[in-house]
Amino acid sequence: MTFQAGISTLQNAPLRRASDYHSPMSFGNLARRVRDTDLPFRWRVSALRSCVQLHRPLGFQATLSYLESRAGRFQRDEAALLRALDLLESNRAAFRAELRAYAAVRRAAKGQGRRAPRAGDANPNTQVHWYWYEAPREAALHALWFWRRRRSRHAPSPDEALPELDAWVSDFLDSDGVLSPPRRELLAARLAGLEPRLRSPDLLRVVRHVQVASGLVQVFGGDGSVALRSH
Repeated sequence: MTFQAGISTLQNAPLRRASDYHSPMSFGNLARRVRDTDLPFRWRVSALRSCVQLHRPLGFQATLSYLESRAGRFQRDEAALLRALDLLESNRAAFRAELRAYAAVRRAAKGQGRRAPRAGDANPNTQVHWYWYEAPREAALHALWFWRRRRSRHAPSPDEALPELDAWVSDFLDSDGVLSPPRRELLAARLAGLEPRLRSPDLLRVVRHVQVASGLVQVFGGDGSVALRSH
């Protein structure tokens, strides 16, 4: 191509906005990058981390930690990297199925005149921040262990209710997550009292993890509907 032809090509090219060069990738595109063996391995690992940024049901760091516990050292091993992606995709697919089911339930309810969801109805739009659909108790326990380890390495939080939450999480984990019915009832009451006093969304997520891991809260699906049950 001559110099003049090159100039003409540039002049006729469509203008691109600055945002075009920084537009975020979709989950599907990022997943394809994880599987792309033509890319440097570190780029593929980075693509998996970006997938977790878009779907992080246990929080970003806790989700990465849980994936590693299930799939292996995905930062160094290709088979583990692909297993981790499969786990994340499977959970995301389950979440999206719940979204579709929830939308169908809400449409039917609105047709019957119930414009607002009932208090006991599960909402996958909020559960996505704290619920691992395919292994909820195992994932919640892992998230709690991960949170307690990180808590010991970080400066104290200004949240006044944190020490009490920390004590209940430690008590629960020290019992290996197994509580007698009276202890479970006591835990439920304490968490209910703690929740309004917690200001941080991260700490509210910890409360949900305790509730799921202890069986205080379970999400049931069956005929496509979902319901939230508290014991």
